[in-house]
Amino acid sequence: MFAFLGRILAWIWRALDMLRRVVLTLVFVLVLGLILAFALHPGPSVPDGAALVLRPAGTLVERVRVDDPLGIIRSGGASVAQTSLPDLLEAVRAAREDKRIKALVIETDLLGQGGLSKLAELREAVLDFKSGGKPVYARGERFMQGQYFLASIADEVHLAPDGFVLLPGLARNVSYFKGALDALGVKVHVFRVGEYKSFSEPFTRTDMSDEDRESSRELIEALWKGMREQLAGSRKLAPEALNRYVDDYAGLLQAAGGDAARVARDAGLVDALSQRDEWHELLKARIGEGGDGKDYRRIDADDYLAAVRAATPHEKAHVAVLVAQGSIVDGAADEDSVGGDSLAAQIRAAREDERVKAVVLRIDSPGGSAWASEVIRRELELTRRAGKPVVASMSSVAASGGYWVAAGADEIWARQETLTGSIGVFAMFPEFTEPLARLGVTTDRVATGPLAGTLDPRRPLEPALAKAMQLGVEHSYRRFLEIVAAARRKDIAEVDNVARGRVWTGEAALRLGLVDKLGGIEDAIAAAAKRAQLDRYETVWPTGEVNLRHLLLRRLMSVAGPVGITAESPLARLVTGVQAQAADLLRWNDPQHLYGHCLCDAP
Repeated sequence: MFAFLGRILAWIWRALDMLRRVVLTLVFVLVLGLILAFALHPGPSVPDGAALVLRPAGTLVERVRVDDPLGIIRSGGASVAQTSLPDLLEAVRAAREDKRIKALVIETDLLGQGGLSKLAELREAVLDFKSGGKPVYARGERFMQGQYFLASIADEVHLAPDGFVLLPGLARNVSYFKGALDALGVKVHVFRVGEYKSFSEPFTRTDMSDEDRESSRELIEALWKGMREQLAGSRKLAPEALNRYVDDYAGLLQAAGGDAARVARDAGLVDALSQRDEWHELLKARIGEGGDGKDYRRIDADDYLAAVRAATPHEKAHVAVLVAQGSIVDGAADEDSVGGDSLAAQIRAAREDERVKAVVLRIDSPGGSAWASEVIRRELELTRRAGKPVVASMSSVAASGGYWVAAGADEIWARQETLTGSIGVFAMFPEFTEPLARLGVTTDRVATGPLAGTLDPRRPLEPALAKAMQLGVEHSYRRFLEIVAAARRKDIAEVDNVARGRVWTGEAALRLGLVDKLGGIEDAIAAAAKRAQLDRYETVWPTGEVNLRHLLLRRLMSVAGPVGITAESPLARLVTGVQAQAADLLRWNDPQHLYGHCLCDAP
């Protein structure tokens, strides 16, 4: 009997050992395959006389989120796409001088939100490409406003026969939660300085304050004026004609029997209506057939950029571009935030790297933790003291804490469409005593001091603590003013006049002395190189620590093909917006509960 059991156990052991060997072998083969895919995958080649194809997908960002590829697979491939603006700019700039590139083709159907300043910066790069004598062609199945803003710069714009061009203008819609909070019995105590510091108003009001309405109206009118002028100029339209299309779209649509594509063509917004096959046949005629004869001669932006970078010699001197994208939080960052400690460590690493001769900080942030903002600013200041120039480059938003950080630079560049300023500080404290009481939950305490345990949402806010928090906010605001005044070489009173939480466009900020020059990321990089007296240099984009497993899997999946999808329906945008707002609130972790945050989204 025991001998029989022994043979059974021995057989089971051998089976498990064999299974172990098989699993280990499979893992080894998988790892080897990943390494080979990463290292041996042949780089793309650029065909002579090809068109560079731009098909931006999802949101235009300064730094693409590094998703966990295994997580994407587990979720069924549902990953919201992002496209790197710096990559597109680099590709278009290189193609201008590349004799192998004959034309530029823009297809906007996958483009989601981009931020007006990012679209305008890409638009300028395309305009510069055109100045070299090469044609630009663009097509969309339909054009939302941002998509059309990019496509309108083309020499020839095509629209699907059943498509439309939607130009509603700009608006700022804000949700207010006071009614819901009152119904729940939740009190939100707000401490702030600056009548224009509107971030906390959704929790304390049911509508816009007069100050927020005034500031918002001036912002969107200035941005829309610039956007409208650029659109009219690109299409060689009289401003009145474009105004009529925007203001009387329903009337024009009714007169055309509901044919939106015809309305767009008759208004001069597009040059022709074409089906997909007609579009491809047109490009084959204009550019030439590809090697297989099935499509026009072309190369996608990612492949082109990889080929260009592989052929570009490395330089010893580096200009390091660090990206601050998302809300600023204390400690380490995640993929959607700027960690004070994380970014400070990157700045410190650049300062200590002998190859790095200058630093550019690209800011796309509405702010956040005042503590973390100061940690980052201080590292920039130390970098300047070490003899390395620092230039701040503002993207779509660089406000409040984002401006606090920029004050650490030698020089600040912004786009005219950038939202910046919002120099102010606030603190918020929620109180849940009433809703808990409704549930029969009460709180009692013992303490060793009058303020011990008072920063607890289960208890009413003590007047002494409320006073202390307001004093802290006022002190932080004075500190903010001092930092800006020293950086901009202004009196504190002069800074206060343009501060108090007010948001400005980059164009207005230049006029007010809050930024030094208007321009994009490439202008800022050139300025940093000039300050470092560099004739030859290489631009590098440090990303911090990269997980090797993610890197290998991303490489394998790039060989296999994309798995991301773009969710851009109105409902998807609403859900995404609510999720993003909730996620931002959960990230708030300033140790003093002081925040320099701007309630401003780039249009």
